[in-house]
Amino acid sequence: MAACDDQTAFAVQELLAARWATAAADRTTRDPGQPGVRLRGYLDVRQELHS
Repeated sequence: MAACDDQTAFAVQELLAARWATAAADRTTRDPGQPGVRLRGYLDVRQELHS
């Protein structure tokens, strides 16, 4: 995902991890000269949600 900063990227990752199985990332990457950060993770959306 792309986000404006580390805090936002990790907050979104936490929201996704609350719903689906994820392989969480522990760091973001930045492209020199470009705004924002990138966070790569893996999300398994095939799991059923339990209410």
